[in-house]
Amino acid sequence: MNIIDKLNDFINQTKESKEIKRALAVKMTLSGKSYHEVKELLNVSHSFISEWKNQALFHGVESLRLQYQGRQGYLKTVEKEKTIEWLRAQDYLRLSDLKNYLQEQYDVVFESNQSYYNLFKEAGISWKKTQKKNPAKNDELVEVKRKEIEEFLAKWQPEIETGKLTVFMIDECHLLWGDILGYAWGKTDERIEIAIKNEKERQTYYGALDYKTKEFLVQEYESGNTKNTIEFIKYLQKQRPGNKLAIFWDGATYHNSQEFREYLMTINQYLSEEELLINCTRFAPNAPEQNPVEDIWLQTKNFSITFYHLCSSFKVVKWLFKFFADGQIFNFPKLFQYEILPQPT
Repeated sequence: MNIIDKLNDFINQTKESKEIKRALAVKMTLSGKSYHEVKELLNVSHSFISEWKNQALFHGVESLRLQYQGRQGYLKTVEKEKTIEWLRAQDYLRLSDLKNYLQEQYDVVFESNQSYYNLFKEAGISWKKTQKKNPAKNDELVEVKRKEIEEFLAKWQPEIETGKLTVFMIDECHLLWGDILGYAWGKTDERIEIAIKNEKERQTYYGALDYKTKEFLVQEYESGNTKNTIEFIKYLQKQRPGNKLAIFWDGATYHNSQEFREYLMTINQYLSEEELLINCTRFAPNAPEQNPVEDIWLQTKNFSITFYHLCSSFKVVKWLFKFFADGQIFNFPKLFQYEILPQPT
């Protein structure tokens, strides 16, 4: 039974109006309705839709219940032995595969991921990962730029609070079909292989984080270039009609090309700095940690990896990627690193 069928059964069986609203929000979103349509039809917020969509996807439809507290977190000896036997029989695994197996077979959900890792270890399955660092990064320049960004945000705060100015943090993501491979749990003595027709198939996404509302907006393009950058800026203007836009992004050449500067001139003409309709500021070079959108792309790729078993084609990969990110309200510590706007309560 797929998740839509499970949601239909849930809606038909429950008598709680709050549970019905949660399930309807998830079902409508999974069926292709936009966040805006769901908001209007159910009279709910973006964050409500995001929260319950993620809850249903990661914890199952039953987690939409009002009194849901999870399932028991232990395995009987026989169940543990059968689980280890099952683990050894798999060619490759994600953590989510083990979680789904235990939940479906034994109705068990561990409180800590460490319990799952212990099972992997007992089954002779390991996980390895390397870290990288850009040697061209200038830590002093990064700190100077961070203070500059905070000063800008502090200066603009009254206009941001009143909705006259929208601050967007922007980044591009070039998704390859091969990106869904990532890392997996696998037998220590065997190579992991996944069938992919063309791992170099790619899709470029432009993403913009509204720094005040934490809403993330995504658009697809063939590549990252000046033409598509201008199109994306026009799209953002339509999403925030009448607002001035302040943009923070990296130093990609098409963010500062002659054609793009000429476009800004037609928009801003001879306005003073305080009156600019579009104001662009670059992050420090080689400092992706300054832009929280980098983390959003990582979360989105990890989501796609978690559900890699659904990705029978690159078309599905692209749909899944945009489905997770577009319209989502994000909330993680890095979003508040500049400490200018108040954190949501």
